[in-house]
Amino acid sequence: MKKIYYRKIACMGILLVLFFIFQKYTSRERGDFPEIIFVAKGSTPVHLSSFDPNSLSENDWYNLGFSDQQTATILNYKKVVGGQFISREQFRKCFAVSAEKFSELEPYLLLPEGAKDPRSNFREKYAKKSVNVLTSFNPDRYMLQDWIKLGFSERQAEAILKYKNYLGGSFVSKEKFRECFIINEESYRKLAPYLLLPEKTPSHYKSFSTNLISGKSKGSYSNFNPNHLDIQGWQQLGFSAPQAQVILNYKERNLKGRFKNIEELRKCFIISEKKFSELKPYIILDAEPPARNPEAPQVVIKQETTNFSEIDLNAITFRQLIEFGLDEKSAGSILGFRKKLGGFVTREQILDTYNIDKDLVRQLISVCRLNTSEIEKYTLKDAPEEWLKNHPYFKYSADKIIFYRITYPDDKKIWKFLKLKPEYEERMKLYIK
Repeated sequence: MKKIYYRKIACMGILLVLFFIFQKYTSRERGDFPEIIFVAKGSTPVHLSSFDPNSLSENDWYNLGFSDQQTATILNYKKVVGGQFISREQFRKCFAVSAEKFSELEPYLLLPEGAKDPRSNFREKYAKKSVNVLTSFNPDRYMLQDWIKLGFSERQAEAILKYKNYLGGSFVSKEKFRECFIINEESYRKLAPYLLLPEKTPSHYKSFSTNLISGKSKGSYSNFNPNHLDIQGWQQLGFSAPQAQVILNYKERNLKGRFKNIEELRKCFIISEKKFSELKPYIILDAEPPARNPEAPQVVIKQETTNFSEIDLNAITFRQLIEFGLDEKSAGSILGFRKKLGGFVTREQILDTYNIDKDLVRQLISVCRLNTSEIEKYTLKDAPEEWLKNHPYFKYSADKIIFYRITYPDDKKIWKFLKLKPEYEERMKLYIK
């Protein structure tokens, strides 16, 4: 019985093998299936001519044979890469453009062949530049942006301005200008022919600097009337030119042009107690004007004075700064810098303003209060582009921030990729939520 069963299974196996052999040999005679080509619904033959993909509208992409979804993908991809295609290679990488479609469009693309890394724009922008000057100039009049345009970095420009302030607000000569450690020999050779400065330092420069710092020694004064002194007169008493101007501004604007008594001179905040005690024995004031006739009509002039302890540094006006003793240029610089920043967050920021008397401003910020509740702050991923590009602390990193936040909408990652120096990052964070 078992033998018959095994014979049947063996026969069935042989029949299956013969069947597969027959099918294998007979299938060779059949032709291959034709290639299937998917055609988009409603597609029509495209008549191509040379075109710039950066200038195409949504309808133009549809006319090239792309679907609505593909067109939307291409336009979104263009935004991600910076708002325009810069090469054929970059356009080819868009996944909405198939290899076949790219080969069809490539001969008509008005784009360069090679691909360029978009981040190279940042490297070019922040790379060290060579000094380039075409016309004569007075370096004493150059501001931060002027030095940057010459090819110096922002930090180098700041150091040059600090060096100028250290010299007393002027480079004095080409010789002194050359001593600035920021300016190497190569840069100086390029700049020297265009500098509107004398070649050599004046012989009296050192004695003038010493006198400016130490002032006149005690015992060398003579009698003087503070109402008759001009800038040169105050300088002969040992004050610097800016200090002398502050004293004159104080007399003209706060005292109506005249010191009536010694105490009014003493209250001038630019004159220290030590200096006042030196000057006091030599001060001679005019006699008081004769008494007014009681029968004559009296005109009462109310002199407005400002209580600076109640003034907010983010709301102080031009008139109030002048009243405190600052000149018009300094007052304008402080208000202009405050406007660009959107308000001061710390008192020390005011001292970063250029062209100011820092000693006087230190007294101002020690007296006035500072309200920061009205200052607008943003996160890096939400900050408006215009705000980033115009803010003094962010404008040199604005393009990087805008680029990185497209891919990494997270402040921590953006800070990491920016790789800023700690002091720059610290001041930027003053305006970040």
